[in-house]
Amino acid sequence: MKIMPNIKNIKTEAQDYLNAKMNNMTTSDRVKASREGKRLILVINEFFKSTNEKSLMDLMKAITVKKKKIEVRLNGK
Repeated sequence: MKIMPNIKNIKTEAQDYLNAKMNNMTTSDRVKASREGKRLILVINEFFKSTNEKSLMDLMKAITVKKKKIEVRLNGK
């Protein structure tokens, strides 16, 4: 059984992820950042399903934008 993290902790982690600098990242750092973004989106989505808070949706969108930028750089497109 998974233990659901506290939404406040997740919001803090998400803000830290969004505020993290992307310059001078190695390829492995980009992979880790992409995976962390995916994890955050999935956890926030579980909370969003039960609450339908607009702020959670906005947070997921912002994380997705940053994650896509990282993945574009990873894939070299």
